[in-house]
Amino acid sequence: MQRLQDFQIAARNNGFVDVQETVDGTVLWMRKPTADAEDRLCIDSLTNSATVFWASKPWKINSKTFRAASALQDWFAAASRQAAPTP
Repeated sequence: MQRLQDFQIAARNNGFVDVQETVDGTVLWMRKPTADAEDRLCIDSLTNSATVFWASKPWKINSKTFRAASALQDWFAAASRQAAPTP
């Protein structure tokens, strides 16, 4: 249970908001609006994982699955460094 809460905290700290939880409570979907589309995050309590979905170009959906919240946080940090403009 703590692992799932850690995923939620990492996602919320990076701009994701709750969208929908399944009736049985095993999956939580979150979203984050972006300039081009909307990133999605699925937190799955059955697999104890989180998967991020994002579009890199029109009609190209990418995904990456994380088993630890710390790895998700590291990935968010790396992605924000890449998106930052260079002087």
